[in-house]
Amino acid sequence: MLTNAWLWLIDLGNSKVLALLIFFFTFLGILFYVYGSRRRSERLESYRFLPLQDDDAPGVPHTEQQPKGEK
Repeated sequence: MLTNAWLWLIDLGNSKVLALLIFFFTFLGILFYVYGSRRRSERLESYRFLPLQDDDAPGVPHTEQQPKGEK
């Protein structure tokens, strides 16, 4: 029984279908995670323009970093 399942899996035609199903259900899981909760959805949508914001944008705390070795 296990050898038959293994032989079915290593057949390239069947493994492609299995990989497609795995990726499809993973994609559906990600969509459910992102849009399943309204609060989580709003929080993730607020990150949409994060790469476009300036470092000196108002409301963003600016932390000064000291070079390593100096205190």
